[in-house]
Amino acid sequence: MRATVVPLVTEAFSWRHGTFLGSITSSETTAAAVGKVGQLRRDPMAMLPFCGYHMGEYFAHWLKIGASTEPDKLPRIYYVNWFRQNADGKFLWPGYGENSRVLKWVFERVGGTGKAIDTPIGRVPAPDTLDLWGLNLEPAALNELLRVDIDGWLAEVPLIREHFETFGEKLPDELYQELNQLEQRLQKAKH
Repeated sequence: MRATVVPLVTEAFSWRHGTFLGSITSSETTAAAVGKVGQLRRDPMAMLPFCGYHMGEYFAHWLKIGASTEPDKLPRIYYVNWFRQNADGKFLWPGYGENSRVLKWVFERVGGTGKAIDTPIGRVPAPDTLDLWGLNLEPAALNELLRVDIDGWLAEVPLIREHFETFGEKLPDELYQELNQLEQRLQKAKH
C-alpha cells in the first residue's frame, strides 16, 4: 500500500526494469504492523518472508532469466498500486471490484491495442484508455491516480540506495544501473 508517489499502474520498460521495480517494492506500514503509520517497509517482490536465500541472488536469478531469451518472448511486468489516496486520506481508486478495469488495460497493452505514455518511472495509461464506463470517478482523481510525482520519486532515490546497500556485494550491478537511469530520467523531467 502506497498512499502517494506510486501510480495506479505502471508498465516496466523492459524485463530488467521490471526486475528493478520488483526489487524496490514497498508499502506503508499500519499502526498494527509497527506502531507507526506511513513508515515505508521494503519487501522486494513481496518475497522477504519466503525467500530461503540471499535476495541479491534472487534478483540475479530473475535478471539471468531475462538475459537468457529474446525480449519479445518474456512476459511484460506491471506494478500496481490500488491504494493511492487524496489529500484527505480517501482512496482514489473505487475498490477491488473495479480492478478488472486496470487488468483490461494490461491485456490491451499485451495485445498491442492499449495506449500508454512513457514517464521517467515506466509506462502509464494514456488519457482515456482505461475503461471507466459507468464508474463515477472524477477526472481529477484519475489524473492523480496516474500522475508521476517527480519530486516524490526523487526523494525515493536515496531511500532506494539505502535499501540496495542492505544487500551488500551480492546485489547485481544491473539494479544500480537501473536506479541511476531512473534518477537521470527524473532529473531530466524536472528541468
